[in-house]
Amino acid sequence: MADRAYGRQAAETHTTVRGEDWYAKVLSGCKHEQVAFIDIDMMETANEGGVFTDCTFRGVRFNVSVHSSAAFVNCTFVRCNFFDSSFTGCKLTGSMFDGCTFDLLKVSKGDWSFTGLPGADLRSTEFLDVRMREADLTGARCEGATLRRVDLSGAWLHSANLSRCDLRGSVLEGLDPLTVQLKGAVIDPYQAVVIATGLGLDVQDA
Repeated sequence: MADRAYGRQAAETHTTVRGEDWYAKVLSGCKHEQVAFIDIDMMETANEGGVFTDCTFRGVRFNVSVHSSAAFVNCTFVRCNFFDSSFTGCKLTGSMFDGCTFDLLKVSKGDWSFTGLPGADLRSTEFLDVRMREADLTGARCEGATLRRVDLSGAWLHSANLSRCDLRGSVLEGLDPLTVQLKGAVIDPYQAVVIATGLGLDVQDA
């Protein structure tokens, strides 16, 4: 299990759901707290407004699932598959991802602050208008990903690979350009000034 930021521990679970088939199930309005979901098929589920708090998901298949205005607060995801899944306006604050796959994941709006994604392979993902304050992206692979208008204030980006990543409109004030890979990244003029300042350059008008 990867370590959580600030040494926080995963929440304890009190009940277990194991091996169930939730394929294409509608989860709208459901509420679960401190539940361990193990080896569950949640492919193509439709989750609108469902709330999961302090839950653990281990070996769960979220492939092609759709989540809208849902919440996964302080949850733990271990070896889960998020292929082509989408999250719109969802809250995942404090959640931790360990050994998960994210191919074609799409995230729009919502709050992913304090999430743990260290070393995650996010190369084919898309994050738009998402709050990711103090998210742990240490060593994350984001080559060619889209991170547009994402609030990365205080995010942990040491050793992250942002090569060819579309970063336009994102908050990069806390980024240290000497500790990340940025070759070919797409940025806007304001971000260019931020990065130049981070390199110790004195940016002035002509």
